[in-house]
Amino acid sequence: MTSTEQAVETFDSLDPRTDRVVGTYPVHGPDAVDAAVRRARGAAEWWASLGFAGRAERLRRWKGVLARRMSELCDVVSAETGKPAGDAQLETVLAVEHIEWAARNARRVLGPKRRASGLLLANQAATVEYRPLGVVGVIGPWNYPVFTPLGSVAYALAAGNAVVFKPSEYTPGVGAWLVETFAEVVPEQPVLQLVTGFGATGAALVRADVDKIAFTGSAATGRKIMAAAAERLTPVVIEAGGKDPLLVDADADLDAAADAAVWGAFSNAGQTCVGVERVYVHTAVYDEFVARLTERARQVRPGEHYGPMTMRSQLDVVRRHITDALARGGRALVGGVDAVGERYVRPTVLVDVPEDSTAVREETFGPTVTVTRVSDMDEAVEKANDSAYGLGSTVFSRRRGMELARRLRTGMTAINAPLSFAGIATLPFGGIGDSGFGRIHGPEGLREFARPKAIARQRYRMPLAMTTFSRTPRTDELVGRLVSMLHGRR
Repeated sequence: MTSTEQAVETFDSLDPRTDRVVGTYPVHGPDAVDAAVRRARGAAEWWASLGFAGRAERLRRWKGVLARRMSELCDVVSAETGKPAGDAQLETVLAVEHIEWAARNARRVLGPKRRASGLLLANQAATVEYRPLGVVGVIGPWNYPVFTPLGSVAYALAAGNAVVFKPSEYTPGVGAWLVETFAEVVPEQPVLQLVTGFGATGAALVRADVDKIAFTGSAATGRKIMAAAAERLTPVVIEAGGKDPLLVDADADLDAAADAAVWGAFSNAGQTCVGVERVYVHTAVYDEFVARLTERARQVRPGEHYGPMTMRSQLDVVRRHITDALARGGRALVGGVDAVGERYVRPTVLVDVPEDSTAVREETFGPTVTVTRVSDMDEAVEKANDSAYGLGSTVFSRRRGMELARRLRTGMTAINAPLSFAGIATLPFGGIGDSGFGRIHGPEGLREFARPKAIARQRYRMPLAMTTFSRTPRTDELVGRLVSMLHGRR
């Protein structure tokens, strides 16, 4: 090492099933992050110049790489998260669908559209189009390290932006794989770049010269990101988790509802932002539903149906929530405190849990679920909405599904199916309250990463010119009469 060289700090990515080191990555500091953003600034101009068709062609080539080498990507996902290969493939398949939708629809959503100019300005041609922001910083999570960040990355790229991507410190290898394969189809410019590290690296990206930040993580971290972004008035889109409810009406298909509750609560070891954490069941079918739910829950096996807790510290959160629920009078029909092991957590079904317990109020992010009896669906909606969060929700009802869905204070609702809104590329994804704001996916997701540009073009001169100092009193009189005639009638 020469006197001008410095040792680069690194960190290891571990397989949470075994603690085996699966990769070593640099900790990028503020200087490295700023350099990446500067490179992205130049790349953004080139990328935007390709136009919608040019970008769509490149995005489709990238999509093809992901589809052809899916097993390779899934191996990386499984190694860093511990999730089964089938679950890794599921999130990758959904991500591929979103890349295709963003590439195919960017022109339609963001391209120029005519607007009415009104009678007083009938000589103007009015249009609105959406222009790229420039450079977008994306801070991704570890629980779905392909599907979730690509909901921002792919849409930002389709809109014409360059992206600097900071994956979770638990899944840097997934981020590196995505960035490297993109560079294979876009070798000319660093349109998609990777920075790795811990919270300080993410903070450096927020404070860098980016035009927007897209963040997925906890509400607490989301608040810190907003505060840091406010220093430069950098806009943010934040998805900060949830405490999603599932409502079961008296006329629900109980087998389907129980199956959805089990999948929604326990898949990916419960480490799902839109996972089911609370279930409210009509008293008329409560006992039968609980019987079917517990029967299915006992058949779910950690290590086979889902992986370990990727973030080891989450074990303490799950243990604390179960302990509090039981201490407050709740009962564990499946699992319990002893379900929390050193790496895995067995499915846990809790009943008779008070609504003010931490298991009901706070995001658990583990394979647990509370089930509560309600007298009717009005009570179910009231309890479901009594939460600081408002991300996703699910309703099982044959007759009242749409009505109940509209009454739920959440950004998304699935009716008679688990989490289906996440896989539909046309639907916006995001929440309210402590779940964050802004949207990814769908037309709203494309517009999230673009700025509206209004253009008025004069086609001919009007006889009543209002925006000039040569305007006469006669002009004012005629305009006044015209407006009174058009808008003053009762």
